[in-house]
Amino acid sequence: MKKLIIIPTYNESLNIEKIVRELLCKIFLSDEIYILVVDDNSPDGTANIVKSLQKEFQNLNLLERNKKDGLGSAYKEGFKWGIEHSFDVMIQLDADFQHPIETLPEMLDKINENDVVIGSRYIEGGNWDYCQNKITLQKIISKAGRLYISNLLGCPINDMTGGFNIWKTDVIKNINLDTISAQGYAFQFEMKYNAYKKGFKILEYPIKFQKRIYGKSKMSLKIIIEALEMVWKLKKNN
Repeated sequence: MKKLIIIPTYNESLNIEKIVRELLCKIFLSDEIYILVVDDNSPDGTANIVKSLQKEFQNLNLLERNKKDGLGSAYKEGFKWGIEHSFDVMIQLDADFQHPIETLPEMLDKINENDVVIGSRYIEGGNWDYCQNKITLQKIISKAGRLYISNLLGCPINDMTGGFNIWKTDVIKNINLDTISAQGYAFQFEMKYNAYKKGFKILEYPIKFQKRIYGKSKMSLKIIIEALEMVWKLKKNN
């Protein structure tokens, strides 16, 4: 299967070269994996770093956008690019190393027998590795959001908001990206909920969520409000 890792970026100059090299020089040593960086016109020069790396890595691609237009919008364009270029499997991955990329080969093995594989913090074996015994704002928002979304929608997926996911392209085509309206992090659970409602086989795989070392989180009040509103929209259309 032809596999594509999609990495959306905005001001990730401190992370992007590190994660590209980790993926292509350590995790995947063959040409069977491709990377697409979707950059939202980062003022810190993230796209220029990717262009420089493209001279070294032929399977590294860059999609430059004119402005910061939301995580969901970036992934939709990345998915459409993957469909146009005939990829069979597409992987969502943040650039900040919070997703444990060393688990990717194991997760990819699971996609052979499933339609969607979710990197889950909320099943046995998964956790917030860097703050298991600490209370943080990010953790509170995530856990509260998880309970709010799952209970309100009646969806059995434990990690609805996580962004470390693997999709068979046929699932994405069936969902129809043009019907997905979320621009921010609500995109994560809008996609999963649609896959669940359509009866696709979904597997949650335990991951240990890591601490961001470089750069800043993109979470904002606007993103949280959109997520709260999206839950009710999905419930209403159920």
